[in-house]
Amino acid sequence: MMSEPTAAGSSRPARTETVTFHVGSIGPVEVTVQDRGRTRPFLLLHGGGGPATMTGFADRLAERTHSRVLVPTHPGFHGTPKNSALESVSDLAKAYIAMLDTLDMRDVTVVGNSFGGWLAAEIALQGSPRVSAGVIINGIGIEVDGHPVADVSGLTHAELEARTFHDPRRAPTPPNTGGKEPGPDIPALLGYTGPTMSDPTLAKRLAGIRLPFHVLWGESDRLVTPEYGRAYAAAIPMATFTPLPRTGHMPQIETPEELLGTLLDLADG
Repeated sequence: MMSEPTAAGSSRPARTETVTFHVGSIGPVEVTVQDRGRTRPFLLLHGGGGPATMTGFADRLAERTHSRVLVPTHPGFHGTPKNSALESVSDLAKAYIAMLDTLDMRDVTVVGNSFGGWLAAEIALQGSPRVSAGVIINGIGIEVDGHPVADVSGLTHAELEARTFHDPRRAPTPPNTGGKEPGPDIPALLGYTGPTMSDPTLAKRLAGIRLPFHVLWGESDRLVTPEYGRAYAAAIPMATFTPLPRTGHMPQIETPEELLGTLLDLADG
């Protein structure tokens, strides 16, 4: 099933495709993917805020670099169907590797924010030859002594924005939940991550990543601190760590030009 909506802020349409593929013992998985199709593929992985937190940056990246940019909606987010056998971040990583196989994607750079950063790391650990590099932007998933990931399950929208953004005035308009819940996709997020939003085995497993990785971190993040980000980068053998000033947990929304410039500088380097 395909449609041709025009993405907000984009001068050309983004194609939306529903891809169904089979994932080992998990079975059939259906994923809705926004595809800004050109060259040099990027897979952008959203966090708990849903796909809307990535679409604007995807437009910017595709237009500026003439890249092919895919933005999947994680199954179960935004009202999409989810195979009940998708029980973990590792399961979802296997699904996305199968999706890249189905789409015959090659030389893919995987870029993930927050939960998507954890997912990017798990995809790299699968060892797919289709993935050549990764970028984690304010990721979650590891355990760092003294720097726990903030518990978002009981926060109001206002509280969440205060922890998420350097300048909360830059936060997008939240969904209408009466101000009592952080967002409708939080249950979907916790369905993959569990209540702690971490995996005690992940930090050690990151040593198995054999790809160049960049770890980028908004310095004003009060959900996941920069010290946590430095520990993330230190756990990945070929990773670099770059702090991003005057931005919080979602640089792709708050400071997209600065984030894009950093990505391009790192790619040139």
